[in-house]
Amino acid sequence: MEHEYSGGLGKKRALRGLTYVLLTVWALVVLFPFYWMLLSSVKSYGAYNAEYIPQLFTLQPTLENYREAFTAVPLARFFANTVLFTLLTTALMLAVTVLAAYAFARLNFRGKNLVFVLFLSLMMIPSELVVITNFVTITELDLRNSFPGLILPSVTSVFYIYLLKENFEQVPEQLYYAAKVDGTSDLKYLFKVMVPICRPTVVTITILKAIECWNSYVWPRLITDDERYFLVSNGIQTIRESGFGRENIPAMMAAVVVISAPLILLFLAFRRMIMEGVSRGGTKG
Repeated sequence: MEHEYSGGLGKKRALRGLTYVLLTVWALVVLFPFYWMLLSSVKSYGAYNAEYIPQLFTLQPTLENYREAFTAVPLARFFANTVLFTLLTTALMLAVTVLAAYAFARLNFRGKNLVFVLFLSLMMIPSELVVITNFVTITELDLRNSFPGLILPSVTSVFYIYLLKENFEQVPEQLYYAAKVDGTSDLKYLFKVMVPICRPTVVTITILKAIECWNSYVWPRLITDDERYFLVSNGIQTIRESGFGRENIPAMMAAVVVISAPLILLFLAFRRMIMEGVSRGGTKG
């Protein structure tokens, strides 16, 4: 009996060790492009072009590429535009999502279930059709090459409303009835009780939307042709298509590092809350 137990324990340890090895290999595969991007950004232009065989390290790192990335193209303006676009879009989306999710989760009105089903059916519409419709609408409103034109089509998300609604429904209804007996308004109950309880999911939605806005490419590329309103995604494409981006790869990589750093730091700072929010939104009861 003891021999069988030790044999089973050995198999579990071997399986766990194999799992860790496979995860380590996969982590290296995933992280290597980021390492190569950072490494290329600190290599001098001459050293990078002199490498017939790519080197996995450098003994003479330089920050000259970062200076060139900001001086050769208006990267600072692209960065500031993206920060403004991300903050405004995320704030408006969060307000719409919280209010809509609360209405579907707690308020009772005629046809609520039918409206919610129809609302969810919007997720079945191909995104290409939505882009075409939004483009026609924004063009007719004469909002091209403007921040309202960039922001308005992104202020709502059916998926985020659904995720937060499911999370709100996990809060016991007795709290709502007790609050109503005390004369608490729905808005006060929402922001004093529901939002604090569901804070991990709210934070998760906020971060995911911020990442989505920061990485947005198709819509900004379609609705703006004025460089004053370019976001970082458009800016990187502009750099790549220009002679500067094709010739000076280290400076191009430096620009990519600058643009990628905020998202990486944001995820690292809130990774535990993101995981908790997603897991809570995916379970009910």
